[in-house]
Amino acid sequence: MRPEDSYQSFASRYDAFAERSDLRMSFLEGLFRDHGVRTVLDCACGTGGDLIRLDGRGFDVVGSDLSSEMRAQARRKIEEAGAEIPLVAADFRELGKHFDEPFDAVICLSTSLPHLRDDEQTLRALRSMREVLRPGGILVLDQGMSDRQWKEKPRFVPAINTPDVSRLMAIDYETETFTVHVLDFVGPRSERTFHHDTFVYRRMLADDYVRSLRQAGFRLIRLFGDYAGAPYSKEDSGRLIVVAEG
Repeated sequence: MRPEDSYQSFASRYDAFAERSDLRMSFLEGLFRDHGVRTVLDCACGTGGDLIRLDGRGFDVVGSDLSSEMRAQARRKIEEAGAEIPLVAADFRELGKHFDEPFDAVICLSTSLPHLRDDEQTLRALRSMREVLRPGGILVLDQGMSDRQWKEKPRFVPAINTPDVSRLMAIDYETETFTVHVLDFVGPRSERTFHHDTFVYRRMLADDYVRSLRQAGFRLIRLFGDYAGAPYSKEDSGRLIVVAEG
């Protein structure tokens, strides 16, 4: 998306999250094959990693994001990969203004939708995504916040520790929102620099997604707890993946 360019300083370090695993791509590819998906819009494409991987697997992909810095990173990576993937500056609450032809699938991953702060804006975004789907097309949403994590409320979540980047997330849990402080130590150990970025998200759990998707006109809503395809469990799952048919 995102509603504002809060990713301006973070975009160049975003890929250290390393979320785009082969398992994630295998899940999406299998899902798309099952639903006859050929064309895909990634409406919160970020730095473009998913676009490049899906393009390499034979899908016709288009990326959109509201953040100019994220699009700049995506454009650079797409050029380095030798790919030709359209990138559009678009708010995912207004996709119908930017795309005339419907897509077989829309994806909105990596806790992008919970940047929106209320029911009205969330419903507007979901209706916008449905507007650019063909009849029977699918929407895929995902986030790291699960019902289990919201219940347990861990304060510190280690994200990555490599020779080049160490990342710790410190999370403040409010009543209806949560604030993630991303603490990065970047570079060789003798020359490391410290970076602190803060992001505020709305609490959206499994029941919230089901309710909002139904209000937006989606059907056949399925919940998964990981990219291996395990059914979602409020008690045990550490991730929330939502697939809905338009």
